[in-house]
Amino acid sequence: MQAYLKLDHIDKTFTRGSATTEVLKDINLTIEKGEYVSIIGHSGCGKSTLLNIVAGLTGATNGGVLLENREVNAPGPDRAVVFQNHSLLPWLTVYENVKLGVDKVFARTKSRAERDAWVIHNLSLVQMAHAKDKRPSEISGGMKQRVGIARALAMEPKVLLLDEPFGALDALTRAHLQDSVMALHQKLGNTILMITHDVDEAVLLSDRIVMMTNGPSARIGEVLEVPLARPRKRLELATNPGYLKCRQRVLEFLYERHSFVEAA
Repeated sequence: MQAYLKLDHIDKTFTRGSATTEVLKDINLTIEKGEYVSIIGHSGCGKSTLLNIVAGLTGATNGGVLLENREVNAPGPDRAVVFQNHSLLPWLTVYENVKLGVDKVFARTKSRAERDAWVIHNLSLVQMAHAKDKRPSEISGGMKQRVGIARALAMEPKVLLLDEPFGALDALTRAHLQDSVMALHQKLGNTILMITHDVDEAVLLSDRIVMMTNGPSARIGEVLEVPLARPRKRLELATNPGYLKCRQRVLEFLYERHSFVEAA
């Protein structure tokens, strides 16, 4: 049986002048359809570079990415990215920001009325239909990220790629948005690959956590299964032994790696 998403022996090297830096070394990972996988590690370990390779925004030096057994070598609507910065166009309304992608992806397969309804449907999924006529400057940071998620979902991607999507938000907004993403994943069953620095976030949201060694030449150090039933409730998990065990293991891994760098 073929893996839904496969990262196959990926190396990534950057060259500037005569200096060469190997960022990623022999990355191998398979992700099944509907799985929520987080990648965590210290700054500089190549997490975002790896996500960009999956997105097709940068190429691997060796190896590659297969999605449904087809090679990924360029950006495409089958992989939608939500960045830490919402990246909304400031002169367009919330509705228009989402519709831009919908029109590009579905121009030949959906009528104008169907595309309009699809935009509203996806804004409703993230509780933002009420703000469809507002511009980004008129809504909060958390609301902007909701629109970014709606824009990504509206493309009906095979894989949703999240690059620290909650990193710039205050703690309360972050928690609300994490809960929203959990609910969307439960409802839609989409495949998600997320970059994060936040241990609690990784354990709360993920089916598996991929822990990266420090760079340069970062590798996958360990992959942790998160055996927590869904749907998950934040307050109940706070004292759940399984949750605490997973959290402890990720913290131990990250602390061990940090100590190793300091001792080097």
